[in-house]
Amino acid sequence: MRFSINIPNFGDFADVRAVARVAAAAEEAGWDGLFIWDHVVHDKAASGGVPFSDPWMALTAAALATSRIKLGTLVTPVARRRPEQLARQVATLDALSGGRVVFGTGLGGPVADEYGSFGGQTDPRVLAAQLDEGLELLNRYWSGEPVNHDGEHYTVRDVTLLPATVQRPRPPVWVGGFWPHRRPIRRAVRWDGVVPLFDQARHGVVPPIPLARELITYVRDLRPTPMEIVLGGATDPHTAADVIGPLADLGATWWDERTLQTSPDLDRLEPVLRRVESGPPEL
Repeated sequence: MRFSINIPNFGDFADVRAVARVAAAAEEAGWDGLFIWDHVVHDKAASGGVPFSDPWMALTAAALATSRIKLGTLVTPVARRRPEQLARQVATLDALSGGRVVFGTGLGGPVADEYGSFGGQTDPRVLAAQLDEGLELLNRYWSGEPVNHDGEHYTVRDVTLLPATVQRPRPPVWVGGFWPHRRPIRRAVRWDGVVPLFDQARHGVVPPIPLARELITYVRDLRPTPMEIVLGGATDPHTAADVIGPLADLGATWWDERTLQTSPDLDRLEPVLRRVESGPPEL
């Protein structure tokens, strides 16, 4: 199992220097990855007046401060971005980092705030179709080969985006979604990793063993070949191994350390640094 730190892109982490500081501390302490949220306004009622950073700029700062750890978003909503611009951003960061990017994606939310605030589409079925079509386009753009495409949501005429990504055939694509909803999980198994949240265990809550077993069994039934299964939550460094060990035994391949979404420390640098500096658990 590998271990990552998960932070939002607002509050103290609106300052990309704070993100770089966390990344450097994580690498020094032995963590394997740093993942950042990709929100524009998040929940407006809760985060009004809070500053935000662009996650790809923040990850650029993190890449310059590190040499080993994986870097990425959890998650970038493809339907909220132009695939061609997103392809450029990811390829640029992949080159800068020496091939350390993981591309985490999903529908994103809250939909009413993140999409509706800007006059965007808010029908989850349409957003899901845009996500699927957009992912296929990203895959082709990252190849460095010519792209022509006539789809339901996107049209491309004779475009080749160079350079191709450093990682071949492309950076790993991890897909998020809420369990027990099956469609996001079925989408994920077509790519490289699944990053489930749980209706009964929201962001920062360690998923109960029965829920994790149910999810992992479903994934393995759909795809017996290896893929990343990323679980996460908030742990105490003194007891983390006891909490995470049984999930690793079930087949989870990454543990993503997260602050509880309801915690006042969610977007504060110093508490996050304390957890980072305590290091990942030894299983």
